[in-house]
Amino acid sequence: MTDVRTRFCPSPTGMVHVGLLRTALFNWAHARHTGGTFVFRIEDTDAARDSEESYRHLLDSLRWLGLDWDEGPEVGGPHGPYRQSERSEVYREVAGKLLEAGHLYESFSTNEEVEARRLAAGQDPKLGYDNADRFLTDAQKAAFRAEGREPVLRLRMPDEDLAWTDLVRGEVRFAAGSVPDFVVVRANGAPLYPFVNPVDDALMGITDVLRGEDLLPSTPRQLALYAALQDVGVAAGTPRFGHLPYVTGEGNKKLSKRDPTSNVDVYRERGFLPEGFANYLALLGWSIAEDRDVFSMAEMAGAFDVTRVSANPARFDVKKAEAINAQHVRALPVDDYVAAVLPVLAGAGLVADPPTAEQERVLRAIAPMAQERTVVLSDVVGLLGFLFTEDVEVDPAAAAKNLRPEDGEVLAAAAAALRDLSEWSTPAIEQALKDALVEGLGRKPRQAFGPVRVALSGRTVSPPLYESIELLGRERTVRRLEAARELTAR
Repeated sequence: MTDVRTRFCPSPTGMVHVGLLRTALFNWAHARHTGGTFVFRIEDTDAARDSEESYRHLLDSLRWLGLDWDEGPEVGGPHGPYRQSERSEVYREVAGKLLEAGHLYESFSTNEEVEARRLAAGQDPKLGYDNADRFLTDAQKAAFRAEGREPVLRLRMPDEDLAWTDLVRGEVRFAAGSVPDFVVVRANGAPLYPFVNPVDDALMGITDVLRGEDLLPSTPRQLALYAALQDVGVAAGTPRFGHLPYVTGEGNKKLSKRDPTSNVDVYRERGFLPEGFANYLALLGWSIAEDRDVFSMAEMAGAFDVTRVSANPARFDVKKAEAINAQHVRALPVDDYVAAVLPVLAGAGLVADPPTAEQERVLRAIAPMAQERTVVLSDVVGLLGFLFTEDVEVDPAAAAKNLRPEDGEVLAAAAAALRDLSEWSTPAIEQALKDALVEGLGRKPRQAFGPVRVALSGRTVSPPLYESIELLGRERTVRRLEAARELTAR
């Protein structure tokens, strides 16, 4: 079998969509699984929409996810350049060969003329171009040119059914005549995407095209163009196609670019781990095993079988993505967790950059417990912030539930028990508070420790209480308990 060569060829037009990154991941995994080559190519022929900033952002997003490419921008390779904007001469030359061989022809019809012909024949104008210019004589072409018209170039579609065995969907067939001859080069000489894309695939030796389901209707055009390219010696064969399922959002509608959950930057900014996010993207249409959701990218590459990708739409579920990421966070070695959250804490102004020795000591001490409660890295700002500030801001909702007038005596008793504690250690703190609040006041543990937790951390959820108190130190602890007690008196 020929060595597998996959490709990912996005347009640099703004944000990076989760569906786009999922396509890149599947192409990467297919290449890595088969020991093949992953080619990264940039479709930047639309000067009005493409930007250098978007191009850089695209490369950065792929690298963030952990995807490496064997050929493409900044890596090079034998089939460059890998940006369409730098390949104009290549397209001009191939179009010339196809025109000379009769696979392309000059077409002068305007949209209005096509519509008028359809209506005159009693047909729906939405059927589009009617292939009428296939048979123009040289004299007719000369007459159009004399009017000042410039022709587009169209591909002559074959007169038989076009079918292929899709790697994801099985047998797919389009009836003869269902796809009209299509424009490959504009009147101004600019080549169009349905032309340049297969030309690049042919010249770069792409064997397997994995792309979104939305592109499936254009596949017959690609098959016809490949046949023509083979005839003129540009293509060695036709690649295998696999059309990946839609990624849907709420209401099972295709996840649009306008949907905020579709923007990869949102997940990076919230502090998803690249491996956690890649793991979740992989689940959008594929699974490593029926009873397993969590795996590494190396494990994905080892197990990926494109024929096991589902043809059914894959719903993007933010809660599931968070749950997968949380498991990757918990699996980090503690040193890696500390290294990952330090920039987040520094960015929020909670620790210095680099942290002081005391800040690092506190973080390392609490890290194993905080790690169990971290879903995305940005959680640590709310989860650990109280350990790195002099005073704490109490969440109003937490105060309403835990700092009521009847909680004042709990906070007073806690402050009294800790103010003169002889040994400041987690076991001693735990014993002192249980003696004072549960035994002394007869409070149930939740009624006893809920107000203390909110007084010290400002929230109803925090790392383990007694360990947190030890790290806060006697002075800050007592001061916060007394400040919270004043809140209960209001």
